[in-house]
Amino acid sequence: MQNEKLATENLSTWWRNSVIIVLVIGFAVLIWMAIRAHRDAPPIPEKVVGPSGEMIFTGDEILAGQEVFLKHGLMENGTIWGHGAYLGPDFSAEYLHTLAIDTRDHLAKQVFQREWPSLSPAEQSAIRGEVQQLLKQNRYHPQTHTLIFTPSEVMSYRSQIGKWTDYLSQPALNRGLLIKHIKDPREVEQLTAFFAWTAWASAANRPGKTFSYTNNFPYDPMVGNTPSGDVILWSALSLITLLGGTAIVLFFFGKFNFLGWKGGGEHIHPQMTPGVVFESQKATIKYFVVVALLFLAQALVGGATAHYRADPGSFYGIDLSSFFPGNIFRTWHLQLAIFWIATGYIGGGLFLATLLGGKEAKGQTQWINVLFVALVIVVFGSLLGEMFGVYQLLGKLWFWFGHQGWEYLDLGRAWQILLAIGLILWLILIFRGSHPARKNPEEHEISTLFLLAALAIPLFYLPALFFTGKTHFTVVDNWRFWIIHLWVEGFFELFV
Repeated sequence: MQNEKLATENLSTWWRNSVIIVLVIGFAVLIWMAIRAHRDAPPIPEKVVGPSGEMIFTGDEILAGQEVFLKHGLMENGTIWGHGAYLGPDFSAEYLHTLAIDTRDHLAKQVFQREWPSLSPAEQSAIRGEVQQLLKQNRYHPQTHTLIFTPSEVMSYRSQIGKWTDYLSQPALNRGLLIKHIKDPREVEQLTAFFAWTAWASAANRPGKTFSYTNNFPYDPMVGNTPSGDVILWSALSLITLLGGTAIVLFFFGKFNFLGWKGGGEHIHPQMTPGVVFESQKATIKYFVVVALLFLAQALVGGATAHYRADPGSFYGIDLSSFFPGNIFRTWHLQLAIFWIATGYIGGGLFLATLLGGKEAKGQTQWINVLFVALVIVVFGSLLGEMFGVYQLLGKLWFWFGHQGWEYLDLGRAWQILLAIGLILWLILIFRGSHPARKNPEEHEISTLFLLAALAIPLFYLPALFFTGKTHFTVVDNWRFWIIHLWVEGFFELFV
């Protein structure tokens, strides 16, 4: 009698409707953000010229510099616009601040014919204002796709080629990169052009606005980069909404007992008792052994990464950077985290699918073993490929089999495709294992939700394939946001 009551017990349709409404609103915002990221991204000029029209560098060189940045794994050393590792500097911020100092010193000599330290406070104040005015002025001409540099910007670009050459040559300074990390001088020039463009986008005001393309990030009062009114307003509103919304929910659910969904109280769920263990469930044991090993490896390389921050010059007297540069250890630290989390969910999903279905699907064990071998190939193949890529041993295949360069998505594109295929195979195995439960009225709802949650995992990994090494940095960062905050931090947890 009790089972019949439970089988016919229905929830209000508003529970399902509420979830759908939240999903629609949430994805509407995310899609709107993706459209705005494409539309409002800082323009990449076709050419950058000096005051008299001489060519400084081209848009192709900016994108080539971005590829240099990626294939050498520099996003696992420093950051661009705050995105990346924090072992090294924010390259855009460092370039911008150096540009501001160069502009200040150049103007001091040009206007007062004296060095900056010898100027009076009033003269220094005048120069500071001029520096901000020069760097905030947007000299990009969309009609000709041309960006005009001031004399001080040209001078700073040429001098900073040497600055970044020095940085990339000293492991103690750069937190454990390879000695002469980039050997080709032409690549350093392209990399500096990329940094110069990111610094320009950080300082120059958007057309018709009083803040830059990056909303005045990074913070640098010397160039006039201070938080805009919109930044302060929306930051405050976000915090108020989070704390206030949490307080309101807790208040109403604590005050009014009739809110929410509660069981009748008469049903006590039976404890999980030992039962028949299927062969396919036994086949998942090795997944969890690998999870433990990957977690241990992640912790060890994480410790090594922290050591590069504290003492990049040596590891108990050994120059570790000549064997394993710091950006490789940080790459592995992030990739191993993603791999052990994903492997745990994959193994757990396969185990629960058979438990939910209540019977062994034909050939399920063999396919679980095939999937395991495929995952091992992807994990160890991609980790080795990332090291070979940083060592520049793969030539033009770096993007496909080496270090793709985007933080959290460092594995080469070929490994990404294999991982996506593996996730699709996993989804099929989940369906085969749990399908019998969908015929049972009592288990139809939970099995359907189980499959939908599983479907989201391969589906929302697809944005990782939407870009290349030459895609606009802003656009890629939008899709990286989807992977990190939806795929890793959202849909895996939803599956639970």
